[in-house]
Amino acid sequence: MPTSYLPYAPDQQLLLPHSLQEWLAQGHLAHYINDTIDTLDLSAFFKRYQGGGSRNQPFHPAMMVKVLVYGYATGVFSSRKIAKKLHEDVAFRVLAADNFPKPRTLSDFRALHLQELAALFVQVVKLARECGLVKLGTIAVDGTKLRAKASKHKAMSYERMQAREIELKAQIDTLLKRAAQTDKAEADEPELDIPAELALRQERLEVIKAAKQRLEARQREADTRRGRKPEGKDADGDDGDGGDGGASDTSPQPKKRGHAFKRAFGVPEPKAQDNFTDPDSRIMKTSAGFEQCFNAQTAVDAGAQIIVAAELSNCAADSALLPTMLDAVKSNTGQVPEVLLADAGYRSEAVLAQLSGKQVEVIVALGREGKKQSEIDAHKHPHTAAMAAKLKTQPGQDKYRRRKAIVEPPNAWIKQVLGFRQFSFKGIDKVRCEYKLVCAALNLRRMAAMGV
Repeated sequence: MPTSYLPYAPDQQLLLPHSLQEWLAQGHLAHYINDTIDTLDLSAFFKRYQGGGSRNQPFHPAMMVKVLVYGYATGVFSSRKIAKKLHEDVAFRVLAADNFPKPRTLSDFRALHLQELAALFVQVVKLARECGLVKLGTIAVDGTKLRAKASKHKAMSYERMQAREIELKAQIDTLLKRAAQTDKAEADEPELDIPAELALRQERLEVIKAAKQRLEARQREADTRRGRKPEGKDADGDDGDGGDGGASDTSPQPKKRGHAFKRAFGVPEPKAQDNFTDPDSRIMKTSAGFEQCFNAQTAVDAGAQIIVAAELSNCAADSALLPTMLDAVKSNTGQVPEVLLADAGYRSEAVLAQLSGKQVEVIVALGREGKKQSEIDAHKHPHTAAMAAKLKTQPGQDKYRRRKAIVEPPNAWIKQVLGFRQFSFKGIDKVRCEYKLVCAALNLRRMAAMGV
């Protein structure tokens, strides 16, 4: 009996070898990433495998790069999920050419080549510029908080560290005395494994000591930047006598210019915290509350909203990062933009003074939109006053008005489209590399959508 539908025979095998590429429609993102990565310089990936040896792995490096980049471009960051996609997703299967690396293989490759994967970001930026998508007329800079691979509940304050250190030392002394008494009496205490308990408390004590040292080192650096000296001398070299300088580390209330410091040099605030899981991360305020985060910075070109610089810091404040972002743009593209836009989070007299000699017009907001601005003392803050005057002009307002539409969408795409809200690595160097990989993947996705 004739039918109007095609026959269905799931058990029938293909009679001829099939082409995996034909499984995807023309213009698919996987095709674009495959072709684009073939044009990039991947020699750094191959160098690690020259000469053979144990470092060799059974899969072609170019295939592994394509699979990982496509995973990040489509919001699949877990090596386990990527390995699953290689069996279930046509696009992943096409890129892998019917290769099926295990999750551990994918994870090891990404960790081993993290710097090389991050370096692809610069190559993608240069490619976008060659294609005419990066104009460097106007760029906008903005930061966003991304969660670290660490829980805020795995942190401890400096005050609590001090108390806990005393508690552990007392417990260790008690256990040592108990062990000595047990040895003397030649008696067994099966209910308590004293060596194991000692080892556990010693380990905890060492962890807390290391965290205290990190906090104190950061505080010493911060105090030094403020002009304090560990010997009780201020930046001008005056000692603490007469109230003109600071006191020594042992003084509970060191003096400087007639005012008392809250803490001695190098002593953190009692509420200052350090995270045991990822010490490089910091507690930062986000839309969901306070989280263990890093501050990710993006510089976006106005032409096609291509990210031209991607940096990362563990400082919650944005202001000091503006010169870093400008230098990164120049390093990645070889050119300084004409106009640099940034919101009020980057306001700083020192930063504006530093950028005043650059060949770029800097426009930084001085306050939140809709908020009345207080008067600025032009004698104390000449660069800020000049910026306020520029923002009152129509050309200045017209230029700054573009900032939000340029830079905020890419930050939103990272979180909402890609779904990247938490890093997969620990340590600021590794996290910075992963963020550049994310931005490279987003740029490729953007370029594919624009058909270049």
